[in-house]
Amino acid sequence: MELLLLALLSLHILKTQAVVGVHWCYRSQKCELPHCEDPLQWHETNTACSGRRQSPVNIVTQNVVYDRSLKPLAFEGYDVKGSAKWDVENNGHTVKVTLNASPRVGGGGLARKYKAVEFHLHWGVPAEPENIPGSEHSIDGEKYPMELHVVHIREDVSDVTEAKKTPDGLAVLAFFVKADEENKNYATLLNELENIKYKGQSARIDPLPLSSLLPPEEDLGRYYRYEGSLTTPDCYEGVIWTIFEKPIELSLRQLSQFSALYFDGKNSTPMMENFRPAQPLGDRKVLWSAASVPLPTAKLLLLLLPLPCTLSSL
Repeated sequence: MELLLLALLSLHILKTQAVVGVHWCYRSQKCELPHCEDPLQWHETNTACSGRRQSPVNIVTQNVVYDRSLKPLAFEGYDVKGSAKWDVENNGHTVKVTLNASPRVGGGGLARKYKAVEFHLHWGVPAEPENIPGSEHSIDGEKYPMELHVVHIREDVSDVTEAKKTPDGLAVLAFFVKADEENKNYATLLNELENIKYKGQSARIDPLPLSSLLPPEEDLGRYYRYEGSLTTPDCYEGVIWTIFEKPIELSLRQLSQFSALYFDGKNSTPMMENFRPAQPLGDRKVLWSAASVPLPTAKLLLLLLPLPCTLSSL
């Protein structure tokens, strides 16, 4: 009887570890959840994560290819304030804002129009945004404190699931975020972070014109374009990426407001370093919309050693 109980207990432990093990996570969560799958392990349950068109990438400016067809994008409805509230959620990986209206983007070398469905962010350590940056893409090995992703799906499909059935189902507009002047247009969203500290918590906020959260449209003619993937599992490959040179500005105080967030419940790991490391570009080309000027200097090289648990959990 005792042996049977021990066997059942062992089986329960193995099953528990298996369940925990299939949960994907970021490296900063490994101290608290040693069995979760960090970015180096995502391919074990999502084989696409080891594909040849993965994102993000490090953009080496001397290797980009100038493409005359990459004219400024056409933004439709980005300057319109919708009537329905925005849903803001801590989904256990980031802050996700679901858009109830559907601004569209086209032109700029895109073969079709895409409608915006949500946006979210990736960052490093909010209290030290310039020292420990967290943008997913990088330019010549340099990263920014944060990166905003506006996710679009083909306008002829109803949702992301249906969009993933096609080879060009998604288009993501990526914007670097730098520490600079206060951005009052972000006040409504940032002030809500205190109310969505823990995984699963959500809130509703008054909508804004999506353009108010981005650099002025006249500054969006310079960008990089390549074919890649989602930067979280299931790592779907079918994403057309547009990474703009002109960054968004937030103040240090505003960036630090993300320190209110946690990956899970109370006393769990603070939500930090929620970015995927750069993936091999392989034989892909990064296209470029215009002769470029040097970007504002980012503060830290991409090739950093992971922070020890003791530092990441401070």
